[in-house]
Amino acid sequence: MKRVFLIVLDSFGIGQMPDARAFWDIDVNTLAACAACPACRIPNMIQAGLSCIDGVTSLPAPERQPSGAYARLTEASMGKDTTIGHWELAGVISETPLPTYPNGFPDEVLEPFMQATGRGVLANVPISGTKVIAEYGEEHVRTGKLIVYTSADSVFQIAAHEEVVPLEELYRYCRIARAQLQGKHGVGRVIARPFIGTAGSYTRTAGRHDFSLEPPATTVLDAIAAAGQETIAVGKIYDIFAGRGITEKVYTKSNADGLEQAMAYAKRDFHGLCFVNLVDFDMLYGHRRDVTGYAKALAEFDAWLPTFLKQMGEEDVVMITADHGCDPSYQATTDHTREYVPLLVMGQRIASVNLGTRTSFADVAATVADLLDVSADVAGCSFADKIVR
Repeated sequence: MKRVFLIVLDSFGIGQMPDARAFWDIDVNTLAACAACPACRIPNMIQAGLSCIDGVTSLPAPERQPSGAYARLTEASMGKDTTIGHWELAGVISETPLPTYPNGFPDEVLEPFMQATGRGVLANVPISGTKVIAEYGEEHVRTGKLIVYTSADSVFQIAAHEEVVPLEELYRYCRIARAQLQGKHGVGRVIARPFIGTAGSYTRTAGRHDFSLEPPATTVLDAIAAAGQETIAVGKIYDIFAGRGITEKVYTKSNADGLEQAMAYAKRDFHGLCFVNLVDFDMLYGHRRDVTGYAKALAEFDAWLPTFLKQMGEEDVVMITADHGCDPSYQATTDHTREYVPLLVMGQRIASVNLGTRTSFADVAATVADLLDVSADVAGCSFADKIVR
């Protein structure tokens, strides 16, 4: 094959995994929550095999034989966050969870950070991003102290008003934190969270930037780039992999922007992998527990898909999957949910086959390597020989 498009619908889980309770998740199912909403019109993904995947009972059957291969992917890594999920899709299984801070960060983390930045810290709690700026934004503007917070994920987030802390200065603080947060405090991501506005009406901006920990082992991106092929990152993919193994990148502002960028690359001649993340599913709808918004976003992606597939040549493959769940109907928390994720594989030479329940997201990495005829020392078991006609 010449080109593989790997599209991640960020947080699109399809039902809880057997160990979900160990992650404090009970009866979670992102797909089922959305499928119950009338706005969830996704006939193209259903025809691709989404409703035929093991364990999916919330969707009608396709009108005819599925148009591609399909599978249920099990997360083998000990986590349910963006970093670990994407690393596993790229062939790295994280047997040890990244550190989380349900009680906030200890002094041994905050004191060096405050000393290096010359600024104090506010909040230091696990909390939603919109809530933390509502509660601490005014004090931050008055004092110049940085709003530092976390979540159930392995993240160190820094929120600051753009008129108090200019973007580049905020990014510099994040780089300081990233350099300090290694070893036992090696969080998956340090995230810049700029905002604007006045007290009572603060809003976050598109200036968010993630500073990720480097993957601890070789990824399929490293292997593809080393083989002289292209690895194109669309959305936050570049940040998730700390730029490693990426030959070209483009950031996006929304799902719509991500789809536009993916379409542009579909019309361009290249050899290799285009890795796309559509973050709005997670950021705007999953975490904010907006079932209708999530369902509409799925419908928008589904409506876009046929036009995208028309750009595919005989040697092209499209894979659609996710990195974790974030059930928008789950009220116990606003965090990610431990779920299986779907895999849909389409292309002119892709057979209609049920690949069953796979034991790791990393099977995607092994398969991508085989499809592109690249030698890659990654985890996972390739199913390339089962899907190519």
